[in-house]
Parts: sequence; C-alpha cells; structure tokens
Amino acid sequence: MTPFFRAAGRRAVLFCSIALAASTLGMASAAPAAGPTPAKPRQPAPIFALNSLDATISVIDPVTFTEVQRIPTGKEPHHLYLSPDEKSLLVANALSNSLTLIDPRTAAVQRVLEGIADPYQIRFSPDMKWFVTAANRLDHVDIYRAVFKPGGGLALTLAKRIPTARTPSHIAIDSRSTVAYVTMQDSDELIAIDLATQAPRWKIAVGKMPADVYIAPGDRLLMIGLTGDSFVEVYDVAGPRPVLRKRIRTGAGAHAFRAWGDGRHVLVSNRVANTISKIDMQTMSVAADYPAPGGPDCMDVLADGRTILVTSRWARKVTFIDTVEKKVVRQVPVGRSPHGVWTLDHAPRQ
Repeated sequence: MTPFFRAAGRRAVLFCSIALAASTLGMASAAPAAGPTPAKPRQPAPIFALNSLDATISVIDPVTFTEVQRIPTGKEPHHLYLSPDEKSLLVANALSNSLTLIDPRTAAVQRVLEGIADPYQIRFSPDMKWFVTAANRLDHVDIYRAVFKPGGGLALTLAKRIPTARTPSHIAIDSRSTVAYVTMQDSDELIAIDLATQAPRWKIAVGKMPADVYIAPGDRLLMIGLTGDSFVEVYDVAGPRPVLRKRIRTGAGAHAFRAWGDGRHVLVSNRVANTISKIDMQTMSVAADYPAPGGPDCMDVLADGRTILVTSRWARKVTFIDTVEKKVVRQVPVGRSPHGVWTLDHAPRQ
C-alpha cells in the first residue's frame, strides 16, 4: 500500500469508528431494515508536483493539503502528461533520458521507460498514434509511434528525430493529430511538423524566449507565451503560412498555459510578474488577473472550477488560488524548483 493510501486509510478508520459507535447506540431500540450495501466512496485523487532539482515527485493529499509521499524519479523531471487511456501519468526525466509511469489514482510507480532522449516536454496526439518529445538540451524533436497494449502497457518506437534550432521547449498538437507545433526558446522560433510524414512544414520567427504554446478550439488560432517579454502572441495557422493576429499584454514572463475548462478561456502564468492572467479567447483579451507569488509556472484547475493549482518555482511550494476571491488560500511546501503539477480530479482541459 502506498503512503498516500495509508493516509487515506487512517481517515477511513476514523470515519468507520464513529459510524460503529453510532450504530451500537441505536441497537437497543430497533434493528435497521435490510437494504442494498451502499457503494464505497471513491478516494479523491492525489495531487502531483515535480521537484525538478530534487529528482522527486511530491504527492499531496487533497483533503489535508499536506505532502504525504516523495517518489524518486530520474534527474530533472520537468513535465508530466496523462496517457490517452488514462491509466498512466508519464513523468519526463530530462537528464536521465527516461519516463516514469505513475498510477494517477494510487501514486504507485508502474514502470520506467529508458532510452527516451532528453524528454523535457512531452505530448500524445489525440488519436493516440504519436508521442512527441522536445529535447531541450539536445536540440531535436523526437516523434515516436505509440502502441497501447490490451490490458494496459505502452510501447514507443522512434519514427523520426528532427534536428531543430536552439532549445526546443514546449509542444502543442492539433485536434486532428496532423501537426505538432514546437517553440524554440533560445532562437525565438516556432516550427510546425507534419506528423504523418515527420517533416517540417514551416518555421517562423516569434517574440522573445517563447515557452508554452496553446491551440484554441477549432485549431485556427495558436498562442505562444513569451517568457522574455510581457505578451502572449496569437497566430492564425489555418493557412499555408502563419499570420500574427495579436499581441496580448498579460505580465512579465508570460510562460505556461492551462485551459479554464469552459471552451472560452485559457490561463497563462506570468512568472516574473507573479500573476496569472485569464484570457478570453473570443475577444483575445485579458478577462481577469490573479496573484501567484513565487514565480508561477505550470498550473492545473481543480474539479470545483474555482481553484487554480500552480507551482511556485522559486518558493518551493504549490500554491492554491481561489479565483472567486482572487487570493491565495494556501501553499504546500514541496521540493526544489517545482515545475509540473497535475491531478486526476481536475476541470476539463478545453
């Protein structure tokens, strides 16, 4: 049993003890009528935060908001992604050239895939056929054929390695699984790669230090967070060549995206400004700003549709933000340089 479930089990024992005492008091008056056995309540899923300088994952209990476990990984775990069959959470260990697969509900380590070169950022195509990695340190993009085995399991076969400009950073794949868009952080570029042929379609110059990239619903508009500036750039990628449509001022160090979950809004973390901006994708303007101290980086949104989780990169914490009150409601200490954050109990990602 993992430490996360041992902690959950202690809460269950306390609950059962109270229930047993209550039923004993009622036995003298009348026996309860027989009925169907109630369904066992599902334990809430843990929250995962990657400690990139400690080579560990912090597992946070979503009820007590405390760290209950540290899972060792390979060196420099930066990003994580749920497999399309939702059976494994893949943690990308950039310096160890490996992927650690975690059960997203129990936090148990399932297996480690070796020989994945410098997987700084990772993405599956929506059709589950392709797995793409950005090798931030080695300056290439790898495209793997992904095969999901009956009963669970994943096999990856390298289809093509594509040399790139300096420091490929973040990846987005369109809803039709036809194109992967990758930012080049240190050469200020964006490249589009055809997944069927594994060949570049085009490459353009963009703003300063492009980081995360997000495709709006409909696949027409693409957004780039400029960590070396204070803007999100919006490109129309429907035609043969992309066209810059707008630059949205959000805050210094615009970095990572996370869809709000309503199909209309997307969040962007502003790492230097210590804020998170909510962008209206219909007007392509900032609809709200939230405080996010400590160098906000990757985000998730809880299933309540109200609470943002964000890694505070410089403060060694995971920060919880109430978007109705527009304030920080708690911070959970974790390891050094926390980066990716994720939970299975999240709001939709559209």
